[in-house]
Amino acid sequence: MAHSPVHSAPSTAAPLVLVVPGLNNSGPGHWQTIWEETRGDCQRVDLGMWERPHRNTWINQLNLAIRQADRPVILAAHSLGCLAVAWWAALERPGADSPVLGALLVAPPEVDHRAHDSRVCTFAPTPSAPLPFPAILVGSHNDPYMGFRAARRLARAWGCGFADAGRVGHINADSGLGEWHFGQFLLEQLVKRAARPDRAGAFLPSDRHAQPPVAQPPVAPPPVAQPPAMDLDA
Repeated sequence: MAHSPVHSAPSTAAPLVLVVPGLNNSGPGHWQTIWEETRGDCQRVDLGMWERPHRNTWINQLNLAIRQADRPVILAAHSLGCLAVAWWAALERPGADSPVLGALLVAPPEVDHRAHDSRVCTFAPTPSAPLPFPAILVGSHNDPYMGFRAARRLARAWGCGFADAGRVGHINADSGLGEWHFGQFLLEQLVKRAARPDRAGAFLPSDRHAQPPVAQPPVAPPPVAQPPAMDLDA
């Protein structure tokens, strides 16, 4: 993939949340769609080929959206969109001047072995290097696309903080999360860190174990979910 320079937006601008959906896009009732409708800082990345995803096409579309943003960016990815983010980071190798200041990575799927849907296998192998920006990976105890322990291992490999969403399936529209207050709480942690002039307190991708504590969310999760928790030793 050809590398194009990515120029950072002014650091004083509020971050744009680029929503990165997964397989089949995110329809009505999905938290990503609801965030776009209720928040003023979200914009969806049109990856295209939603039903038959192509890895490099998705990476190129994500790169284009990041380059076209007129301010710093935080990525809010779901499912296969998390793999698009990881592959973008692996191939583009964003540096300190990158506009991407963080990522919320929700329910990434298994693409290497025993994939739940064969269409996601085109994103194999899963990138294994730590991400070059602060990130929080969110896992569910009964996600059919990736086991909970596997999600914790992936968070460790990527140098992410890890958040336990409870038993909420694939953390999608079928999970019935509505605005998903816990997810917005996690997103705000990334936004707050991005706003710090020296990025103090950000997760350190170069040291997988140097991950700062994240406070519990002020809003209780839906009744169908177990109490969410942060596990920073994943």
